[in-house]
Amino acid sequence: MNIKIEKLIKQFAKLPRVGTRAASRIVIGLLQDKTGRAEALANALLDAAQTIHPCSTCGVLTDGEICEYCMDSVRQNGQLCIVRDLSDVLVLEKSGVFHGRYHVLGGNLSGVDGITPDDLNIANIAKRLDKENIREIIFALPNTVEGKTTQQYIISSIGNSSIEFSELASGVPLGGDLDYIDDGTLTLAFGGRKKL
Repeated sequence: MNIKIEKLIKQFAKLPRVGTRAASRIVIGLLQDKTGRAEALANALLDAAQTIHPCSTCGVLTDGEICEYCMDSVRQNGQLCIVRDLSDVLVLEKSGVFHGRYHVLGGNLSGVDGITPDDLNIANIAKRLDKENIREIIFALPNTVEGKTTQQYIISSIGNSSIEFSELASGVPLGGDLDYIDDGTLTLAFGGRKKL
């Protein structure tokens, strides 16, 4: 196989949830396409890579200083939902179960992978509590050892007794990711969240 094509397939295969087979199909499809989709994709990707960055307040990816969720005054309802990454925000937004503010960590604590609190967007949480009059922190982290460890670390680092902490309730299986949960289950999990 051509070295350039192999290189492209390897790059696509490194993307989350894309294996070698899917990467091969994507690359071959793009290269055989005569409508200019490959160039349009390359240009859009380059533009996004140069202009998209985390929101200075919450960590959601945006092309402005502050994202649309932080600018929306309707979302200033005292609730802060802590999620692992942007895909979790998109899932919650699609389901329509949450209407407050988000805080994107950029991952979970993991001793195995060497991810420490300094590698995540954790320090900024405490700064937001008084500034945004946060009364409840809702954890929508994966139901994994890493997710629970991250959740406990955040609770202990805040140490503010006036904040109510809650997590998603039943419906989110152990080891489960928000990406794979249907809207109905997510609505039940959000509505039945439990205090910590």
